[in-house]
Amino acid sequence: MASEDLMMKVAAFVGSARRQHTYRAVERFLANLRARGDVETETVFLSDYRLEICKGCTLCTGKGEELCPLQDDRDLLLQKFFGADGVVFASPNYSFNVSGLMKVFLDRLAFALHRPRGFGKAFTSITVEAIYRGKEIARYFDFIGMGLRFNVVKGRVVKSLEPMTDEVRQRNEKTIDRLSREFYATLASRKLPTPSLFELFMFRWGRTSMRLMLDEGWRDYCYYRDQGWFTSDYFYPTRLGPVKKAFAWSVDSWFSRRIPRQPGHDALKGK
Repeated sequence: MASEDLMMKVAAFVGSARRQHTYRAVERFLANLRARGDVETETVFLSDYRLEICKGCTLCTGKGEELCPLQDDRDLLLQKFFGADGVVFASPNYSFNVSGLMKVFLDRLAFALHRPRGFGKAFTSITVEAIYRGKEIARYFDFIGMGLRFNVVKGRVVKSLEPMTDEVRQRNEKTIDRLSREFYATLASRKLPTPSLFELFMFRWGRTSMRLMLDEGWRDYCYYRDQGWFTSDYFYPTRLGPVKKAFAWSVDSWFSRRIPRQPGHDALKGK
């Protein structure tokens, strides 16, 4: 057994109000991780927390998440989310998408898509469906995980159609077992992967836009400035080959010429 200070923490956020199919899939997944001996897990049922619907005021994204006017349990959930080394999102397929509980939680995480902090941490998802469109939901979760800058392990879909045959049940178990193995390997590696061209594009476009259009009155600008991202190659130190270096420079150059500067804004501010 690993010592407590070396334990990796995994939080699974469950978007189902019932302790049935989604819950059982998550519990099997987490049990597989704990069997490794160095993982501490927590199942977080979103239905157990008071989480209000986002009002769209944009205070969290523009000025800071601490200014959210909604007084609910969001911060308790954020502590669990940001305090984990690995995160799992689990949702049933409701009306061909994530559950309402899960979508409300994702909307309240919007600021973290602006100011990511999941570097080196692992992310995956479990979608539970009866019939159709679970793969699209899993891809949506993958995209959210990428936006939060986690190391994403491709999400999986398991079936819940009743009555469930032994064949389907065994297939579900194999799917969850395979996912837990892949997730554990990613969790333990804590790697900082070389960005893809798409990831590099999104970073350079985003930071150039902020540098030219925003100032100290915006949280995104201050966050990027304080992290040193206005002058870095990427979110974290990484080695870019000649092709990616040229690509990144071209993105900076193209957007620098086309993004309108605010009147009186110093284009070099933050460098």
